[in-house]
Amino acid sequence: MTDRISRFPVPELSDLPNDVRERILGVQEKAGFVPNVFLMLAHRPAEFRAFFDYHDALMEKNEGLTKAEREMIVVATSGAGNCLYCVVAHGAVLRIRAKNARVADQLATNYRKAEITERQRAMLDFAMKLSTNGGAIEDADVAALREHGFDDEAIWDIGAITAFFAMSNRLVHLTGTPPNEPFYLMGRVPKGS
Repeated sequence: MTDRISRFPVPELSDLPNDVRERILGVQEKAGFVPNVFLMLAHRPAEFRAFFDYHDALMEKNEGLTKAEREMIVVATSGAGNCLYCVVAHGAVLRIRAKNARVADQLATNYRKAEITERQRAMLDFAMKLSTNGGAIEDADVAALREHGFDDEAIWDIGAITAFFAMSNRLVHLTGTPPNEPFYLMGRVPKGS
């Protein structure tokens, strides 16, 4: 692994606007470390704010999709997008939220073989098609989601999460940001092991 967080300047915490610094310190307090993506994005505070506001609007909702299902979309589409950071970081979150130490690896490699429900497979079929061949999305793809019980709001969330993390994947590719070491073991082994 590299010690470099980004190909672009990474500001010192003391040099950041108060709200950005406070958000980073809050994450550090909760996680025990600062995820590299926070430091990478802090290079441009206005974009940092917009990114995390949209991230939270999509990923912290409790309606329509579970928080684990939201992370499933990120991990599967980021695997298809070859984004190591998002697979590793969101894989850790997924393992914790799904209470399943295997599911993130399965989704990143081949979601069709993962320990998920048929409903979740349909969700990921749609997300993967949107991610890899978005111009081919048709009314029948949306209808297939409705057949599995997804309403318009949940379908929008599936699409918006897919689109948002396509952007996130590309920013990580641009910057060369590596995943933090602690992400690799989170949700795999019991705490204190």
